[in-house]
Amino acid sequence: MSERDIERRWWKEAVVYQIYPRSFNDSDGDGIGDIPGIVEKVEYLDDLGVDVVWLCPVYDSPNADNGYDIRDYRAIMDEFGTMADWETLLDELHARDIKLIMDLVVNHTSDEHEWFVRSRVEEEGYEDFYWWREGRDADEVSWSAKEGPEGEAPPNAWKSFFGGPAWAYDDGREEWYLHLFDVKQPDLNWENPRVRDEVFDMMEWWFDKGIDGFRMDVINLVSKPDGLPNDPEDPFGGAMSQSTNGPRIHEFLSEMSERVLDDEYLTVGEMLGPEMPMAHARRYLDPDEDGLSMLFHFEHMLLDRGDAIWERGEWALSDLKAVFNRWDEGLEEVGWNSLYLNNHDQPRMVSRFGNDGEYRRESAKLLGTLLHTLRGTPYIYQGEELGMTNYPFDSLDEFRDVDTLNPLRNAIADGDVESFDAVKEVVRANSRDNARTPVQWSSDPNAGFTDGEPWIPVNPNYEEVNIESERRDDDSVWHYYRDLISLRSEYDVVVYGEYDPLFPDDDTVWVYTRTLTGEESDEQLLVALNFSDDEVAVGLSEVVTSDHATLLIGNYGDGGDGDAGADAEGELAAGDLHLRPWEARVYHHER
Repeated sequence: MSERDIERRWWKEAVVYQIYPRSFNDSDGDGIGDIPGIVEKVEYLDDLGVDVVWLCPVYDSPNADNGYDIRDYRAIMDEFGTMADWETLLDELHARDIKLIMDLVVNHTSDEHEWFVRSRVEEEGYEDFYWWREGRDADEVSWSAKEGPEGEAPPNAWKSFFGGPAWAYDDGREEWYLHLFDVKQPDLNWENPRVRDEVFDMMEWWFDKGIDGFRMDVINLVSKPDGLPNDPEDPFGGAMSQSTNGPRIHEFLSEMSERVLDDEYLTVGEMLGPEMPMAHARRYLDPDEDGLSMLFHFEHMLLDRGDAIWERGEWALSDLKAVFNRWDEGLEEVGWNSLYLNNHDQPRMVSRFGNDGEYRRESAKLLGTLLHTLRGTPYIYQGEELGMTNYPFDSLDEFRDVDTLNPLRNAIADGDVESFDAVKEVVRANSRDNARTPVQWSSDPNAGFTDGEPWIPVNPNYEEVNIESERRDDDSVWHYYRDLISLRSEYDVVVYGEYDPLFPDDDTVWVYTRTLTGEESDEQLLVALNFSDDEVAVGLSEVVTSDHATLLIGNYGDGGDGDAGADAEGELAAGDLHLRPWEARVYHHER
C-alpha cells in the first residue's frame, strides 16, 4: 500500500480495551464490579496506553444474561452505580484522550422493559413491538414445548441459542413470543417502524451525552424472514440460518447510518453466524451502504467448537491463518478488520490458542504480537494484558453463565449427556465464564478485586498472575503489551501496511510481511511467530528482500541470542531464522 492511498481514521489507529464491568473492579465491597471501580482504574488504562474503552452493558437490567437483558436503556443498573457515576467516568476518560463506546443491545430487550409490558397486554401502538405468534397443534409436530397450553407446540421448531425452544408462551396474551436467547430476552420486531424510531432516538440520546460510538450486539439478527421458516439442517432448527443477515438487514442498518451515525463514530457490529458471506460483510462496512466502521465475525472462534457447549472441534494453525487471510483480502478495498482472540463471550486466548502452562508468558506475548501487527484494529479484553488464563471449573455450582448452564442441564435431563463430570474438560474449556472471572489486580485476597465475596470465583493463580507483580517486572506480559500499543503511534506501517502472508499451509509458524510504500522510501515489517513448544527454523532466503533489519520487538526480551536486535541483520542475511518455543519476532527495515 502507498502512503498516498491511506484513508486515515482515528479508529483505525486506535487500540480498544474492553471492560466487563461486573468483573473489573469493585469499589464498595459487594463483590460486584461497578462504575466507580472503573473510575478508580482510569489512570491504569492511561498507563497501559489504550485509546478507547468499550464498556459492556451497564444499563438497568434484571440480569438474566448479565446485563444483556435491558429494562431501561436510559438508566444505569443500581449494582453498577448512578448516571452521575457514568458521567464521571466519561469525563475522566475524555480528560486523558480515551474515547468511550457503549454496548448497543437492540435485537432484544428484557421482558421487564416497558415496551414488552405494554406489548403483552396489547396496548395500542405496542401490539407488534415483538414477535408474537399463535402456537401449533402439538400432534402435528415431532416435538412440543416444555411449557405452554396442553396439546400446543411453539409456532415453529426454532431453538434458543441458550437451549430449549426459542418461544415462550404468555398466559396473559395467550400467544407465544420469540426469544432467540434467554426466555427473559424477547426479540424486538424491527419490521415495525416505531421500533426503529425508538432505537434510533435512544442512540441519539447517548451520542448527545458524549459517547464516541457503539459496539452493536448481534446486530445482524434484527431482520427475520417472512414466515419464520424452519431449517432441519440448522442445529437451532432455523433460528441461526434464517435470522442471520436477514432480508431487510441492510435496509435497517442503512437507515440507522443515515439517521444517527457519523463516520467519526466508532461502530462495530457483532455478526452472529458460523460463516459471514463476504458480500454481506462488504455491504455492512461500505461507507456508501451500511457504513459501519468494522464488524466482529466468529469464524475463528468456531474452529475448535462443536454444536454444543460440551463438544470440541479439531483445528490447525493453517485453519486459523486461512480465516484471517480471507478477511484481510476480502475487506482490503472497502472495509476494515477488527482483531480479537477473546472477549466476554469467549475463553481466555492463552488457554485456547497458546500454552497456559510452561509457556504461558511467551505464548500470551506471541498472541498479542499477532493481534497488534495484523491489519485492523486490535481489541484487548480485560486481563488479556497479563496473560490471564481459563478457570479450573470443577463443578456446575461454580458457573454463572446461562449459556453454559441451560444447555447442559437440559442435555443432562434429556439423557443426551450423562453428567457434568463426563464432559467437564470440554465445558470448562468452552464456557464464557472463563472470561468473566475477576481481573487479578494483586496478590491480596480475591486478587484485590473486592473486599467482599466475589460474584464469581477468582482464578486461583492470582498470586502468580496479577497486575501489581507484572508492573514490577520489566519482562512481563503487561510491559510487552505497552510496547505493542506504542508501536501503532510510532510506525504507520503497523496500521496501514499491506499484509502478505507467507507459508500459509504451515501448521507451526505464522510468518507475514506488512509493507507501506512512501514517496522517499519503502517500509516493511517481517513478523515471525512460532506456535509450538519446540524450536523451529524458518527458511527466509527466498522471501526476505533486505538484510538491513532491526528487531523491533520480540517476546523473549533478548533479540534471539543477545541484546535486542543485535543479530537481526546477520540472521536474516543467512536465510534461516531460528525461533524458540512460542517465540515472536517483529523486524523492521526500509527497502
